[in-house]
Amino acid sequence: MSNDTKDPEASQSGWGPVTVVGSGLHAQVLEHLGLAICGQELATGTIMKIEDVERQYGVSRSVIRESIRVLESMGLVSSRRRVGVLVLAPSEWNLYDPQVIRWRLASGARITQLRSLTELRAAIEPEAARLAAIRSPLTNASDLMGLAGQLWAAGEAGDQELFLSLDIQFHGLVLASSGNEMFAKLQSLVSEVLAGRTNYGLMPQHPHEEALQLHVDVASAIQRGAPDAAQGAMLRIMQRTMSEMGSIWDSPHQNQDFIRR
Repeated sequence: MSNDTKDPEASQSGWGPVTVVGSGLHAQVLEHLGLAICGQELATGTIMKIEDVERQYGVSRSVIRESIRVLESMGLVSSRRRVGVLVLAPSEWNLYDPQVIRWRLASGARITQLRSLTELRAAIEPEAARLAAIRSPLTNASDLMGLAGQLWAAGEAGDQELFLSLDIQFHGLVLASSGNEMFAKLQSLVSEVLAGRTNYGLMPQHPHEEALQLHVDVASAIQRGAPDAAQGAMLRIMQRTMSEMGSIWDSPHQNQDFIRR
């Protein structure tokens, strides 16, 4: 097989030849199929034939089968003998998989995905902050205070890239400091939603001063061992986030249920 094939439409659709570069065949096919499914270009109930996908992408059957196996592990598709590969409904997907989250954020349902993730954060992070004030090691609490100060500086400077990096670290450390291993596993999810808001232009250039102060308040309460104060400050952060996003996801054209059964 040649190391390069034509790719006139690959960036626009999940169907079409893939640009073959080096050893990235599997990753490229997986990316195209995942985006097409999560963007519902390949609608629920669509049946894909391996030979058709192989021909459309111009790659070997082994590459297609490996991509399908990964999609199956995410709950996006199901292989049926003598039928083909069935695209499953979003209610069957592993919605906590970071790659699925990225694909959904890249789809037309971006705002609905951000709403779901933000609502989940609002339910979890205040409790994580409360537990962190009870259980957090002193080193973690000190690190949170340092991050809160750096966040303030980055926010005032309008450095969105640095602010995003610090914000991800801050909220991830709060989850880890809760002492709850289930909460700690949500760090990658929080990272995706924060990155999604920034990457798609849904974050202000300069965060509101109250938001910056609330991060300091969370860190200070955790350091002092004040669980109610930590919970309250984190809750207010989440309420501000919900308020900022509410005007976007309450728009009529966004008010659609992504989970179709």
